[in-house]
Amino acid sequence: MTAHTSSAKRCAAGASAPQAPQRFRLLGEVRWDVEARYGGVLVGGLSSVEFDAKRGDYLLVSDDRSVHGPARFYTARMHYDASGMQSVWLTGMHALWSPAQRPYANQQSAQPSIAIPDPEALRLTPSGQSLLWTSEGDFRRGFGPELNESTRTGRWVRQWTLPAMLQKPSDTTGPLHGPRSAFTLEGMTFSDEGRIVWISMEGALHQDGPMPSPGRSGAPVRITALDGASGAPVRQFAYPVDALPGTLTLLPDRAVNGVSDILADGPDHLLVLERSFSLEQGWGARLYRVSLGADAASDTLHMERLLPGQYRTVEKQLVLDFAHIGLRSVDNIEGMTWGAPLTTGERVLVLVSDNNFNPAEVTQFIALVENPGCPSE
Repeated sequence: MTAHTSSAKRCAAGASAPQAPQRFRLLGEVRWDVEARYGGVLVGGLSSVEFDAKRGDYLLVSDDRSVHGPARFYTARMHYDASGMQSVWLTGMHALWSPAQRPYANQQSAQPSIAIPDPEALRLTPSGQSLLWTSEGDFRRGFGPELNESTRTGRWVRQWTLPAMLQKPSDTTGPLHGPRSAFTLEGMTFSDEGRIVWISMEGALHQDGPMPSPGRSGAPVRITALDGASGAPVRQFAYPVDALPGTLTLLPDRAVNGVSDILADGPDHLLVLERSFSLEQGWGARLYRVSLGADAASDTLHMERLLPGQYRTVEKQLVLDFAHIGLRSVDNIEGMTWGAPLTTGERVLVLVSDNNFNPAEVTQFIALVENPGCPSE
């Protein structure tokens, strides 16, 4: 084993000994309360963050289902340097348009043929000319997850076709099948070269098994690669999530652990953000790293159901536990992106939390700087 490999593994494991520094350290955070407004509209539900290196802007999508304002995304700027994270401010608000080429309607005025979106992930396409964004679906009205493409100003361009297993099944008379409502397309990232779009479910498909429970990780989550040009599915792997923290004795419907975002980390790896909640533990988040090598896990793309012994999940390495990096608190962290690097060259990982428009939560912007002593490869 070379010294380089040894250092990388110690960092990836999140070790804290002096001879094995963590890969990331906290640069700083900025917090907004639930009363924050822009253009007269409440700012909240921020479920993803994307850095536009050409313009220096950050794009933030809200999962507001056209309740407090139109389905929308924001442009923002952030100021941080080696001394910390000083400020975050919004510079624009843009409505997401529906296939009817107007802003999405709310529950009271929705068209029967158009879903009310629940935006969860938004990324710039490699050309920088359009946006790709996911919706978790509008299950109550019969619509499943969506992967939509829009212009930079939010006008609808097209809907990408998802693999059948990720779509809401039309037949609901048999055993539960397909994605679970509110646990669908939560994360997305383009590969470094832009030829592949990776999309991640938040929770397991019904037929794959149960969600996490105390002491048990449950069924794995599917992470799928699509061709960045045609949208055709390329491959898929099963990702094992952590067991549920806490117990299910109080508010069992709120307790959860799942994948809230993914991010390319070089040509052969992904960072995977797991976000959890239980009444006893509150919010929690951990960052893991997985290999994208062809032999890293079974290709589950053509497996209708994940049966024990018939597939191999990807292995994951713990990079960071957000409970131990010095934050005032950990909120509902849902999005991450590689931000503007420091002037000294270190990469910066920027994250954002979704406050659920809940007075007990905050919108949290977090900047982590990569330790130069921890190589990513």
